[in-house]
Amino acid sequence: MNMQIILAGFGGQGILFAGKVLAYCAMTDGKKLTWLPSYGPEMRGGTANCSVCISDEEIGSPVIQNPDVLIVMNSPSLRKFENNVKTGGIILADSSIITEECQRDDVSFVKVAASDIAEKNELSGGANMVLLGKLLELTNLFTRETVEKALKKCVSPKRPQLIPANLKAMTLGGAFQ
Repeated sequence: MNMQIILAGFGGQGILFAGKVLAYCAMTDGKKLTWLPSYGPEMRGGTANCSVCISDEEIGSPVIQNPDVLIVMNSPSLRKFENNVKTGGIILADSSIITEECQRDDVSFVKVAASDIAEKNELSGGANMVLLGKLLELTNLFTRETVEKALKKCVSPKRPQLIPANLKAMTLGGAFQ
């Protein structure tokens, strides 16, 4: 198995956290991985993206040129990374925020109203995990047990209530069904 994923959006949308959860899932399952965050100097409201490589074999570089999966939470990120996705790859987009369509017909463009779903379920800020849940539904990358273990590592012990909230958001996105 070799999966290369780019997550991108604005700072404050939980892009780096979602990537970190993927990375901890990979570690939990004994996979090789890299997690490479990138963000603008503005932090909140600026650009943010991270690259996550997950593999059964050694990974030569954390830099991803052509991801298998692109998760985008804003229009500038869709425009920036859309053409890099491998043919046959997946682009997951938060359709609550992104109104334009993918310009390619050689990838799967999956729209999820992630921000709306999170808000309707009183999971403010949970759109990132709704999209992550959709990724898990589409790829069967990790089990619920693996995700729970990863969340326990990623979520601060001072905020344990965020673990069930994140699991709920992922379930609403399609994971663990």
